[in-house]
Amino acid sequence: MPIATVNPANGETLKTYEAMGAEEIERRLQLAEATFRTYRTTGFVDRARLLLQAATLLEEDQQDVARMMTTEMGKPIKQARAEVAKCAKAMRWYADRAEELLADEEPPDADVKDSGASRVRVRYRPLGPILAVMPWNFPLWQVIRFAAPALMAGNVGLLKHASNVPQTALYLEDLFHRAGYTEGCFQTLLIGSGQVDEVLRDERVKAATLTGSEPAGRAVASTAGEMIKKTVLELGGSDPYVVMPSADLDRAAQVAVTARVQNTGQSCIAAKRFIVHTEVYDAFAERFVAGMKALTVGDPMLDDTDVGPLSSEQGRTDLEELVDDAKRAGATVLCGGHELRRPELPGWYYPPTVLADITREMRIHREEAFGPVATLYRAGDLDEAVLIANDSLFGLSSNVWTRDEGEVDRFVRDLEAGSVYVNGMTASHPAFPFGGVKRSGYGRELSGHGIREFCNITTVWQGA
Repeated sequence: MPIATVNPANGETLKTYEAMGAEEIERRLQLAEATFRTYRTTGFVDRARLLLQAATLLEEDQQDVARMMTTEMGKPIKQARAEVAKCAKAMRWYADRAEELLADEEPPDADVKDSGASRVRVRYRPLGPILAVMPWNFPLWQVIRFAAPALMAGNVGLLKHASNVPQTALYLEDLFHRAGYTEGCFQTLLIGSGQVDEVLRDERVKAATLTGSEPAGRAVASTAGEMIKKTVLELGGSDPYVVMPSADLDRAAQVAVTARVQNTGQSCIAAKRFIVHTEVYDAFAERFVAGMKALTVGDPMLDDTDVGPLSSEQGRTDLEELVDDAKRAGATVLCGGHELRRPELPGWYYPPTVLADITREMRIHREEAFGPVATLYRAGDLDEAVLIANDSLFGLSSNVWTRDEGEVDRFVRDLEAGSVYVNGMTASHPAFPFGGVKRSGYGRELSGHGIREFCNITTVWQGA
């Protein structure tokens, strides 16, 4: 895949870039290693000052950065502006809290005495250069949620971004440099996916984090495992959205629309499988379909656009194939379908679509639909709802709508997911751990759990 900006709203190639050669990659690896030796000794006050300056610059750049992201991957402009604001918020959150999150811990006195020590501490020390392999769908947020905690912990970053968002990747490197970080603290590697393995095998790279597809995760995890390096993986998701009879149906249906089509449905944590108790299935479906039909599909640069183009022509083709397979196997199209995908729209658009009568044999039941396509399931009771929800290879997040506390307890106990959102839509927040189970990956980002993922958790034992 070429490293290029191709506007998904019209298919126009705007900029192309040459992949970095071996000499430039080596220079950047040397720089990362050398910079880490000094940066690791800086204090939290200095690190926070730099990160806060980066947040301020990002806020000042909000309009231009939002337009850049929308141009590169098609995100509706109002959502792009919100992504910029969310990144600045996370940077400020870690700048304010990293010292507390990484403070030395002291075990109970009884355990210290039992070990024969006069004092024991647990200290969080940085690992070194961390390779981040990041996706295009949230091209700023995915990077910042790695970079902010990693830099505050004393690590340095090497970014291999998706090949279709090179301008965003280069902007991020420039942002940290303008904020006052030395050049080696955060560097963008303009390389193709085939060059990742070589970088990851380099002994100067101490760990890796990847957000992306399951195949990409397997490749990185395999190499990292061979090299005995720590990884954090956030992969695909096919999140269930369960609606029980006690739910506020109007609110549940309204939020369901947003939960499915955020970022034009190209989100790992977007709700994708809507599992509705049979008592309220028809009422919910009517409201949900009406909401999906009412969405405005169009130019992502316009503020009133709800759904923009998919990021690539291949992405649209993949979605079409999932829908076609489901239709051949008996699925009912309640709205949308790709026959209506582009009335006078030149880009890679796909209409908001709802499919019902889904069976286990359909690909869309097993695979992640990365676009504005929702699947509806009917559940006879809570037990069946849980069975359908867990009948997935993925386990990123989940959504449950009920006002019955007993049902809440059951879902929290039984759903196989990294998060359970009750009467609300899944969203990431810097204060809460984020990640999944099963084929959605492992490890956690954000919160104190996230900042400690790339730390050397060191026991310091002192004798009498």
